Parts: sequence; C-alpha cells; structure tokens
Amino acid sequence: MTTNAESIAKRAKTAFDESQQRLSLSGREEADKIRSRALERIRSALESSKEEIERANREDVRLAREQVESGKLSNSLVSRLDLFSKPGKWDSMLQGVSDVARLPSPLDVCTYSKRLASSDSVSGDLDLYRLTCPIGVLLCIFEARPEVIVNIASLAIKSGNAAILKGGKESKLTAAVMSRVLSEALAQSELPADLVQTVETREDIAALLHQEKYIDLVIPRGSNELVRSIQREARMPVMGHADGLCIAYVHDDALLDMTIGTIVDSKTDYPAACNSLETLLLHESHLSTEFWPRLAQSLVSAGVTLHCDESSLKVALEKVEVEEGKKERIVPSTSEDYDTEFLDLDLAVKVVKDLDEAIRHINLHSSNHTDVILCSPIVQDDQGSTSEEEQDPSSAASKFTKSISSANIFVNASTRFSDGFRYGFGTEVGISTGRTHARGPVGLEGLVIYKYVVKAKGKGPQTAGAFSLPDGDSKKRKWDHSDIPRKLPRF
Repeated sequence: MTTNAESIAKRAKTAFDESQQRLSLSGREEADKIRSRALERIRSALESSKEEIERANREDVRLAREQVESGKLSNSLVSRLDLFSKPGKWDSMLQGVSDVARLPSPLDVCTYSKRLASSDSVSGDLDLYRLTCPIGVLLCIFEARPEVIVNIASLAIKSGNAAILKGGKESKLTAAVMSRVLSEALAQSELPADLVQTVETREDIAALLHQEKYIDLVIPRGSNELVRSIQREARMPVMGHADGLCIAYVHDDALLDMTIGTIVDSKTDYPAACNSLETLLLHESHLSTEFWPRLAQSLVSAGVTLHCDESSLKVALEKVEVEEGKKERIVPSTSEDYDTEFLDLDLAVKVVKDLDEAIRHINLHSSNHTDVILCSPIVQDDQGSTSEEEQDPSSAASKFTKSISSANIFVNASTRFSDGFRYGFGTEVGISTGRTHARGPVGLEGLVIYKYVVKAKGKGPQTAGAFSLPDGDSKKRKWDHSDIPRKLPRF
C-alpha cells in the first residue's frame, strides 16, 4: 500500500527525472534561462500576494507570542518567525530570488578532464570529463523561519534539484500561503509543478526519512534537538549544523574601537541567529587596561548579559557602570555556559593566557560554525590588496586560521557575515558544519555533485584488457593521462 509520504517522494522524484529529460535537449544556456524564468515568476507571484502572506504571518506571530507567555516557546523563535517587523527582511527574501536567478548556472561545468589514452591503430582517443550535476530530491526541514521556503525553493530550482519542504508548526499559516503561491507559479512555468512540494505533519517527515529510494539528501535547519533527531532517523545522508556556538578571541594586540564595534555587532545584530556570537575569549593582558572595562560597558549598554569567569567578573563589577536594578547583566559563569548557544542577549566570557589556550578552547567547545580572531589590523596598499610577501606566517591571525577547522573563520570581522546572501550566493539552504561535500553557507555549489563521463572516439572497440600494466607488455596499449581542455564534451 502506498503511503502519503511515499506518494509525495515519488512525485518529487518523477518531477526531477522529468525536468532532467525535458531540459536535456535545450542546451546549457537555454536550460538555465528556463529555470531563471521560473524563479522570476515566483518572485512576481510572491509580490502580488504580499498582503495575504502578511496577514497569515501576523496571525502566526500572535499565536506564537501566546505560547511565549505560557513558557512553551522562546522569544528568539518568535523573532525568527516574524517576516515583516525586521526592516528589509521581506525585501531581502524577494531580492534573494532574483539574485539566485541571475547567478551563473552551477550545472554542466567541467571541473576535471584527462585524455586517458590516445589513438592507436585500432581505437580512437579515450577522454574523461568530470561534470557537475544536481543531487536529486532534497528533503528540507526547518523551524519557524517562513522565508526559508522561498530560499530553498529558489536554490533547488536553479541547481536543477527537486525539493520537499517542511516548516515548523509555528509558521503553519504563513507557510501554507507561500507554498500555494509557489506551486501556482511553478504550474505556469516550463518546469514540472511537483518540483517543489510541502508537507505539514511530523508523521509525514518520519515516513519521508525512510524513503531513501526517492530522496537523496536531507537538510535540517533549526534547533539542536531537531537536527539530532533527523540525523538519528534518516536513512539517507544529512547535511546541516546542530549548533551555532560561535566564539571570538580577542588577542593582546587587538584595537579597542574595532573590537567593540565587531563584538557588539556579532552579539546584538540578530541574537536569535545561528551566526550570533555566544562566547568571548579575552587575552589576560586586557584586564589590566581600559580595554575590558570599555568593551564590557559597551556590551552591557547594548542590553547584553555577561556570564563572566572569575577574573573578568571581578574587573567588570569594579569598573563597569550598570543602571540601577540591572546588576544582573554581569553574572558569574557556569561551566555549562561555554557549551551553550544562548540565541539571546547573553554572552559567556572567559579569560585566556595566550593564543594557544584560545585555540584549545575553540577546538573543544566550538560547534565549528563561525569563529573569529580580533587582532592587529591587516595593512592594505593603495589598491586595497595585500601581497603574500606582506603576510607574516607566524602572526596570530595566520596561526588561528590554520589551527581552527570550523566552516567559517574570520579575522577582524563580525560573525554575522557568515551568511549565503552576504557571501554573494544569492541565499542559502543553511549552514553546514560537516566535513564532507559542502561547508559553511550552502548555496548553489553546495547543491550540486558531479559525475564522470568517458568519451570514446573512433570505430574500434575500447577495452580495458587492451592496456598494459606499468612496465608490462610493450605491445599493449599505453595510458596517457595528459590534460585536455576543461569544457563540455561534444557528442
């Protein structure tokens, strides 16, 4: 008996296969234009439906706030759910659709090519090409953020994939409207309407995680609990991150004003985001100067609660001015604070004696999402560039970037830059902290894989048995393995 989940997965796989066949005769450029036209149709449909989407989102937010009052939901989740209150959020989502449409196609790109063997008296050349191609059917599961529906749909369409989307129950009304708009827009395009589908229940997801025959990759985007549960249950590969425990280390030669601006932005620009700063490591030399008191004052003034270790706590309590009744913004830390993704205006602070101790802490406690070093500024020449000769391989920045294996590593920049749109990817399906295939913000390139195509020329048979082993039969055919131009093979 075919279940609802199996039917959805089958339709997605059929739509993917149909799209591949339908566009195979269009040529690379024309196929990309067809996908881009579908995206612009989706953007136009979303713009036309803004009032309806906003009404649905307002109701989702209202219901979510009731859950906050009863202690069932967090304020950070409501912040992620709200699509219209944060200036530019809606417009950024729409712009992301157009940005993705304008990006170069990631498909049918030749990334490796070799002549395996040259012509002999019997057979012609034997050439090998590695070409990028779609992954297939993506199952994308996310919490609260309704704009993710549009982000993932855009990237899936542009990269030639099919997508099954499941949002959190908190965004149910918004997601229902947006999903309908997407479906109607796709139905009017040159692509199969089932290329993007949505599901509503947890039961559907539980069943879809076992449809490895039709689904190729799962991308969860949400809480630690969500991602861990998906990783346990899925029978197909999972790409994503469980935590966004981002750490910044302030080296002894960091500039104060630059550090204040960078750290405050990292923590306060969007505290509920996965790229918000959660732990601050401070070189011990900053305790005996105005550095730490001024940095702490700036954070407290911005509404941040500092969870300080013993030495940073002592200085902060002595030298930071806190408004009457708000002394709770400087509190002692616990060991658990350094493994906590607060997703709120809370920051764990720890003093370290040197760079090596900071690196050890990050390698032990970071979730490998985004980690930062604040240090002496990198000097630019008049053209705004730096040469390799000007870089000191023994510098703190060099050692930090080589010693940390996180997906994103920044020097003197806010953690908030780790984002697909800000990287120029148009948008992202999420940020991966894994160590295979795709890392960091996952845009178009993270949604393609590759295949090897061997092209044999001539009328004679191409057989493996015709080749000799190294130092083998001199009368047999020899391997060539020389480079040939990296371009699509002609047939």
